Amino acid sequence: MDLNFNPDKQHTLSTAISVSGTGLHTGINVDMTLKPANPGFGYQFQRTDLPNQPIIKGDCDLVTDTSRGTTLEENGVKISTVEHVLAALVGMGVDNCLIEISGPEMPIMDGSSEPFVEMIEKAGVAEQDAAKSWYTIDTNITYYDEKKRVEMVAMPSVDYKITTLIDFNSPTLGTQHASLKSMNDFKTEIAPCRTFCFLHELEMLLDNNLVKGGDINNAIVIVDKPVTDEEMTRLAKAFKREKMEVKSGGYLNNLELRFSNEPARHKLLDVVGDLALIGYPIKSHIMANRPGHSTNVDFAKKIKHYIKKNKHLKNIPVYNPTQAPVYNTQQIEKTLPHRYPFLLVDKIIELTDQYIVGIKNVTFNEPFFVGHFPGNPVMPGVLQVEALAQTGGLLCINAMPQGDYDTYFLKINNCKFKQKVVPGDTMILKMELMSPIRRGICEMRGTVYVGNKIATEAELVAQLVKR
Repeated sequence: MDLNFNPDKQHTLSTAISVSGTGLHTGINVDMTLKPANPGFGYQFQRTDLPNQPIIKGDCDLVTDTSRGTTLEENGVKISTVEHVLAALVGMGVDNCLIEISGPEMPIMDGSSEPFVEMIEKAGVAEQDAAKSWYTIDTNITYYDEKKRVEMVAMPSVDYKITTLIDFNSPTLGTQHASLKSMNDFKTEIAPCRTFCFLHELEMLLDNNLVKGGDINNAIVIVDKPVTDEEMTRLAKAFKREKMEVKSGGYLNNLELRFSNEPARHKLLDVVGDLALIGYPIKSHIMANRPGHSTNVDFAKKIKHYIKKNKHLKNIPVYNPTQAPVYNTQQIEKTLPHRYPFLLVDKIIELTDQYIVGIKNVTFNEPFFVGHFPGNPVMPGVLQVEALAQTGGLLCINAMPQGDYDTYFLKINNCKFKQKVVPGDTMILKMELMSPIRRGICEMRGTVYVGNKIATEAELVAQLVKR
């Protein structure tokens, strides 16, 4: 499926779709249903087999175990091996989905994301009437685990792409790398790649009564040591086979690899699924050297923390004084009735049908500083709101058909003053329409920035009146 739909809109499934399968480690047969969800819902898992059917959000902060896949837990309720389903949803461009599951573990299917991709294709993907807010990583975010020798970095990029490198010191695997340059290629290049483990790991899992749902066709088993007939008999019994053998290339009784570097591609698949738990769609080039679930989740937490810390910077207008304004002061005077000393907008630097950005340079020569804290000049908050209102007036008047209009205040809500504005500051005044203009009533959200910090914010309601 070519992801040729609008990447800047949110998407969900067109209809619900279900599948049954066995959990790899628990051996429990479960029913799983992928359901459409509203914009902003994200990925959430619902345990339909438990009282009150609790929901667990797909969030890296809720990961409690990464020893055999990625496990989410909240209030004692667990969902394990979530990464392959999440990778399929991300890879197919689905932003919002409720995943209903009738047990504690996702079905392993064939050990890849391909069965889930096929489900999503069958259900169809629907565009939603909501913008998708990408978070562009604008600096290198690095992670290093010295003990595990894992290195991961998120670098600035115009797209979301991933490169993985693996090196298990195994003559069978060697050193492998895989790359995904576009999510359009996820379905064909990454989704079919199955999970893998080494024979010594498999034996340890069997000793601990795990991989109860294991089947020789849902994982690649790498034989990294000589195997006795006795061990082969034990493995055959565990997997309910008449006999087991090591085929050429060091892989246990397996079908041919789907790609020569299938293990490295599956590690990339896991990175896609685990980083879905960040909770924000990102644009970045992820480089992952020797990644695993625990380091993927730790890296996801680091990226999430960075985004939360810097999220307020995302929509801050950037003021370039050398760029020609949309309106200069003389042009503003032709639209607004304000004059010295009450014209509080110097120029407009951005203007669309939804928002406007104005500039007010605050100098010590402002007339109000004579009487407002003369020894400690601070711009009055009411005048900051007035500057926002004048900027919003230009937005509203610009949206009207030809004719002369004035704007009048009707209401101010949720006004907050967060930082002083003093001489020498440049106020960046942003006003955004909260809803379409109806019957001349304009509802706007206003923010005053000084640099990248919010000084003032308020919701303003004004009325347009024809002169």
